[in-house]
Amino acid sequence: MAIQKTISPVDGSVYVEREQADLGLVEATLARAVTAQRAWRDVPLSERARYCSRMVDAFVACRDALAEELTWQMGRPIAAAAGEIGGFEERARTMIALADGALAPIVLEDKPGFTRYITREPLGVSFIVAPWNFPFMTAVNAVVPAIMAGNAVILKHSAQTPLCAERFQQAFDEAGLPEGVFQHLHLSHEATEDLIQDRRIAHVSFTGSVPGGAMVERNAAGRFIATGLELGGKDPAYIRPDVDLDAAVDGVMDGAFFNSGQSCCGIERLYVHRDIFDAFVERAVAWVRQLRLGNPTDPATSLGPLVRPAAADFVRGQIEEAVAAGARAWIDPGDYPLSVPGSAYLAPQVLTGVDHSMRVMTEESFGPVVGIMAVDSDDEAVALMNDSDFGLTAAVFTRDRAIGEALTRRLDAGTVFTNRCDYLDPELAWTGVKQSGRGCSLSRLGYETLTRPKSFHLKHA
Repeated sequence: MAIQKTISPVDGSVYVEREQADLGLVEATLARAVTAQRAWRDVPLSERARYCSRMVDAFVACRDALAEELTWQMGRPIAAAAGEIGGFEERARTMIALADGALAPIVLEDKPGFTRYITREPLGVSFIVAPWNFPFMTAVNAVVPAIMAGNAVILKHSAQTPLCAERFQQAFDEAGLPEGVFQHLHLSHEATEDLIQDRRIAHVSFTGSVPGGAMVERNAAGRFIATGLELGGKDPAYIRPDVDLDAAVDGVMDGAFFNSGQSCCGIERLYVHRDIFDAFVERAVAWVRQLRLGNPTDPATSLGPLVRPAAADFVRGQIEEAVAAGARAWIDPGDYPLSVPGSAYLAPQVLTGVDHSMRVMTEESFGPVVGIMAVDSDDEAVALMNDSDFGLTAAVFTRDRAIGEALTRRLDAGTVFTNRCDYLDPELAWTGVKQSGRGCSLSRLGYETLTRPKSFHLKHA
């Protein structure tokens, strides 16, 4: 049986080892899921909500242990790790609360001699493939609403964060959820593809890379099943000249560097009006220089390692190419002794003199670097923001509410912000355009991809 190893970015040690599921375990898991779902779909929604609420209670009761495990698995500073548990709780409880309205039958106007209505029916077994960067919050986006909608769930978590799947299982077990409604598997890439192809899988939710999303589409092709794909991002922000400069710097730089830049909706491109460009860059560089790169288990650390050395070296390559092409790097990597080639630790960086011929402004970085360009008008900013293969989120910082809203209407993105960024409101639909994916999670609309409509056209005898 194959063994998967989780190498901690904290110190390069093996933190977790798990056996990957063999064909027998996969088959047994699928069979249990199918059987359990047939009964679960008939459980009243109010009872499903009680199970899921008890799961959330059990989960958040382990906040400190979950935070420590998260830090060791993927490197987020311990000072920020527990915040993900709060985000998990907010999303889960919101989706539980929205289920009654989202899943309620649509009753049509009276038509003499007929009763007509539309219900939302569960799909069956939902296969959820979750990433390592926000391992609890991304998974819960699909897990809780799928179960609330009457589906059974099989969760496959990243090999970097296998304990996260087990913590989901533990919480559902403590909540007394019927056996087989929620299960998890540790799977190889090949086994993941095979499971997507299995006729008993009725829905796939995937969060990850663009190539990963293409893999899902290839393996689901011809089966006509629902898929939700949240993929890459190269999210932009525009800083207009009328802003509160300090507030804009705080907001957008936190959006760029939180989680070491490893956020699908993190800010990776900045467009600043030329009238305030120099002042903005000065403050932004000062903000970044206050970050402390170090061991993430130290509460004083504010910038942890990337998930693995190869990820850090990828970003180093983008930065080096940009500088060679004429960009200016404002941060001296020599000030960060841990930041050396071949290490997961990477010095933060701010670049100016960049343009869209450089990979650092067009290709997802997923690291602690941001490029800043000067623009002369709103129109130029919008054109540059939309000049991307991605479209997950985009932000405009301005004091003028009307102008800000008008500009966001012109942006090609699934979520648009004014005066904030890198945030997910669970009452709003989470979706992307272009290579950022397709489908929708969260909000009332998120239930539509986890169910199918069934029409009742009943003629009176």
